[in-house]
Amino acid sequence: MSLPSINPTNTESWKLLLNHYKEIKNLAVQDVFTKESNRALNFTVEWQDFYLDYSKNRLTGETRKLLLDLAEEVKLKEAIEQQFEGKKINETEGRAVLHTALRDFDTMKPEVKSTLHKMKLFSEEVIDGTHKGFTGKPITDIVNIGIGGSHLGPDMVVDALKFYGNHLKIHFIANVDGDHVSETLKSLNPETTLFIVVSKSFTTQETLVNAKVLKDWFLTKAEPQDVQKHFVAVSVNIAAAEAFGISEKNIFPMQDWVGGRFSLWSSVGLSICCAVGYQNFEELLQGAFEMDKHFKSAEFDQNLPVILALISVWYNNFFEAETEAIVAYSQYLNKLVPYLQQAIMESNGKSTDRNGNKINYQTGTIVWGNVGTNSQHAYFQLLHQGTKLIPTDFIGFSESLNGNIGNHNILMANFFAQTEALWAGTYNQDVQNSFKTFDGCKPTNTLLIKKLTPKNLGSLIALYEHKLFAQGIIWNIFSYDQWGVELGKTVAKDTLSAIENKDSGLMENESTQNLIKKFLE
Repeated sequence: MSLPSINPTNTESWKLLLNHYKEIKNLAVQDVFTKESNRALNFTVEWQDFYLDYSKNRLTGETRKLLLDLAEEVKLKEAIEQQFEGKKINETEGRAVLHTALRDFDTMKPEVKSTLHKMKLFSEEVIDGTHKGFTGKPITDIVNIGIGGSHLGPDMVVDALKFYGNHLKIHFIANVDGDHVSETLKSLNPETTLFIVVSKSFTTQETLVNAKVLKDWFLTKAEPQDVQKHFVAVSVNIAAAEAFGISEKNIFPMQDWVGGRFSLWSSVGLSICCAVGYQNFEELLQGAFEMDKHFKSAEFDQNLPVILALISVWYNNFFEAETEAIVAYSQYLNKLVPYLQQAIMESNGKSTDRNGNKINYQTGTIVWGNVGTNSQHAYFQLLHQGTKLIPTDFIGFSESLNGNIGNHNILMANFFAQTEALWAGTYNQDVQNSFKTFDGCKPTNTLLIKKLTPKNLGSLIALYEHKLFAQGIIWNIFSYDQWGVELGKTVAKDTLSAIENKDSGLMENESTQNLIKKFLE
């Protein structure tokens, strides 16, 4: 069964949205809260520990109705059902998309259960010191070697859940930049370091190059047979991992139906298990599972991912806002945006629709941002007084983790103040100085979460996973393939050959020839 393949611009609701946009695009709507009774409550969704307020947006009840009609017309509900049923919705690669099955505690697949059990036992042995290095010392440091989804997800989660961490020090190496590898090694002792090589195919160039450098460094103090105590792999290619020197019992399997950018829920999350303990990792999965059930069953007008997706489409395709910012008011979420950049832009950066036709409308938003309040002293000037319309998601927590209530109150005062200031501006105020004029009407979504727990983090990540999927269905694209990534890898093989053979003439493009020639001087 194929996904619905409906050009959204041909739907009746799209045409009505175009006319509706023309009617409201220039309206100063800062005063909607006085004109519309209960607007704040009418434009909110409450679910478990999550409270979404999307009332500070340039939309009305009619806008919402038309957007919900659009979701119905493109058969979003049918597409959601197909994903959860395991249909091969990644049609260009002939694969199902079932990262949700990795956290389905109701009907968990046997291979998922066994992998989780293996992760639990191994991480507990490393944490309690049972797993020892080649000189009999317990592990103190873990290095995760991967790139893309094999790096960004675990790195983000380990940082976000640092409050729940143990004594182990977790390091991440992704970039093939040798200087970064060398800097990481300076603080490590081969006797007490465990390396996790994460590569689904065990052929990823950057990961294998870095893994070999680390293995060579390790063998300056150890013997080849010691590799089995210090190197484990996350891969489907058991033969290649064993050839590297890794014992089969220390190879953690992956499934073909798990895409890299959605793989932190799989054995790719082994470093997370080690960093915060298996129980917290399972809580992370549980939170994502709860969001999966919400996405699958909630009516669209109360469905968090669907609401966020529709609002994003509204700005991207009608207001022509090409970017959207995400600002989390928690330093623990410092790496959330880089993670979401891959998930969202690698998924929805497509220009061919599901019918194989060239697209003549906008897809894929550019996602950027950082944490508050740092962001306020950096790019918020552009949000407030710039000429670009930049919808922004604000993410905050009602409770702090370490109990510094004074700081947290100031943090959250800024959180609330920024959305208020972006929306109200200086509307209806007598401002004599034009340089101090703020147009306002800058759209924001406010996501207030009770507390940053492993479970709530899992729900938050899954929320954005489902948002991007819903957007992809509306835009009639395949969100789960990544051919654009593969092209760059192919060309890199040619440029590496030109560098290693000291022959820039191997490249056809004159600019690239000259650049390589300059590099080789």
